[in-house]
Amino acid sequence: MVSFSTGKRFINALHSLQTIIAGAVFLCLTLILTGCAASLNNSNSPSASVNQQNGSQPGAPGKSRTIKIALLLPLAGFNRTAAIAKSMKQAGEMALFERNDPSVQLIVKDDHGTTEGAAQAAQKAISQGAQIILGPLLSKSVAGVAPIARKANIPVVSFSNDQKIAGQGVYLMSFLPDQEVQRITNYALARGKRRFAALIPDTAYGRAVEATFRRTVSLSGGRIIALERYPTQANGMLEPAKQIFEIIKQSDELGAPIDALFLPGGQNTLPSLGPLIAYSNLDTTKVQLLGTGGWEFPNIGRDKAFVGGWYPSPDPRGWQEFSGRFAKNFGQAPPRLASLAYDAVNMAISLAKNPPSQRFTLASLTRPSGFQGVDGLFRFTTNGHSIRGLAILQVKKFGSQVIDQAPRTLPKSNPGASAGASSSSYGSSPFQPTSPFGASLLAPN
Repeated sequence: MVSFSTGKRFINALHSLQTIIAGAVFLCLTLILTGCAASLNNSNSPSASVNQQNGSQPGAPGKSRTIKIALLLPLAGFNRTAAIAKSMKQAGEMALFERNDPSVQLIVKDDHGTTEGAAQAAQKAISQGAQIILGPLLSKSVAGVAPIARKANIPVVSFSNDQKIAGQGVYLMSFLPDQEVQRITNYALARGKRRFAALIPDTAYGRAVEATFRRTVSLSGGRIIALERYPTQANGMLEPAKQIFEIIKQSDELGAPIDALFLPGGQNTLPSLGPLIAYSNLDTTKVQLLGTGGWEFPNIGRDKAFVGGWYPSPDPRGWQEFSGRFAKNFGQAPPRLASLAYDAVNMAISLAKNPPSQRFTLASLTRPSGFQGVDGLFRFTTNGHSIRGLAILQVKKFGSQVIDQAPRTLPKSNPGASAGASSSSYGSSPFQPTSPFGASLLAPN
């Protein structure tokens, strides 16, 4: 028979054993989570540090060999811009862990989408030892970052495509409209298209692409027979579109047909334009439709009017592979701008392998070989512009197909830059998420 005291000692021993086991389990979990935290801080706070080197201390530059890369984005809030920025943050973190370089730390800061907020974020990142700044997304935020980074001799790789902010240590990671326009126009010219018409939105974006379109056609011996601009408000394109279609019809009757119709735009305007094309009975097998990067959106081929149209874009295979990995990691598809953050972090990590004196210098950022990214080959020019290799895609009923591959090498200078092109001012409107690639101020509608 077991005495009460013996039973009590047994129970106490059992409790002690449970305590030891629980402590051991807690210790193991702590070690596992600590290892994860050393790689990724999943905090939802606007400012976070992602560090792959155990023992390094943010805010104490020079005490370790950690190479610190700052990522500045407008993370606060619940609007569309903040949602895109948060996905860009995730894409940057994904690049960090796929590269698995223990010497690199990513410092993420919320710039609040303002000039003042961005300046404060940049100052904090630099004080923590950042050697390069990726971002901001909005050009007004770049205005707050640039002078601070310039004073510290730190380059800024922005996701804006406002060309007037480029230069003096600021580089544009985004796709630039003039390159898109030149690529599609030159492709059409090379396929025998010589007589053009154009229907262009009366916006800052429209004015920018119109200037490049006129210049490219003129330099290559083509002619613009008709060009109309339309306001973006409801039904604003009805009359300008009617005039363009009438001129195309008359030109055909006179035996001097128009070869191609240039329709820069995006997901906000093209669905309204499609029915007008169909109603006009425009034969798109004779008049080739030409677009810009804004044509790269899901289900454009649902509208028969656009099937067969040509537009410039990166080879879609890179984006498809990246999008699949992103969705697997984060449970949702990435916004189109996410690839810019992913490629920027990858580029910075590759340059981090250089000796300190050759790491994030003008020479390294503008190296002739460029960098390979999700969206293909790209490089920077000394004036801060990016040059990208674009393919030509043709709209199909389901998806799009590459009909001309992106170049494997890039020119030494911006092929779209010329007088007036690189210094265009696009105003101060807010970021428009309809842009496929990074238009902080400049976006197709």
